Amino acid sequence: MLVHRTPVEVLHLLVSPVHRYFGRPKDGPLPFDTDEHQGDGGATGPASEDRESADVVAGRGIVGDRFFGKAAHMDAAVTLLAVEALEAVAAQLGAVPFDPLLARRNVVLRGAELEPLRGRTFALDCGGGPVLLAGRRPAAPCAWMDRQLAPGAHAALRGRGGLRCEPLGSGRLHRGAAVLLSDVPLEPARAGEAVLPRGGRRLP
Repeated sequence: MLVHRTPVEVLHLLVSPVHRYFGRPKDGPLPFDTDEHQGDGGATGPASEDRESADVVAGRGIVGDRFFGKAAHMDAAVTLLAVEALEAVAAQLGAVPFDPLLARRNVVLRGAELEPLRGRTFALDCGGGPVLLAGRRPAAPCAWMDRQLAPGAHAALRGRGGLRCEPLGSGRLHRGAAVLLSDVPLEPARAGEAVLPRGGRRLP
């Protein structure tokens, strides 16, 4: 039973039709066709869109995203990230605040402690009804973070890179106020803390 209700805010909904980050970070992202993929034209490039809303389809993913309908990626078709994690890393590295879109997670939340949701079924309700998700595994940071965010970000994001989820239900997500529904209590104050992938041990 999803008896615990945690108020959160959906800050960003990133839909990326094209995966541009292959190979070595020093070589830069792959080129994109600006006529084929139009978007915000910002730091993430026209191949990504920061949307006001995004449609989730059970067993398929986010409509328009590069992993939509791909069975091999279904347990990671929707990625969540707590913006507090990026804020903590920026403070740790003495860097200016990061653009959350550069982390390449689909749903950027404020006030969401994600670690307790790993291995559990939960829902995100943006006002149009709950969208059921299963927290499958951590969204481990990759070496691209050192290039896209700041030197040292790859290591600093260890244990707080977000959560990869399987879409169990369909519905629409919106930016703005929302509620996380879970069967375990969540502590928003811990949203930016790093946690080891195995055993849930908090990092210093």
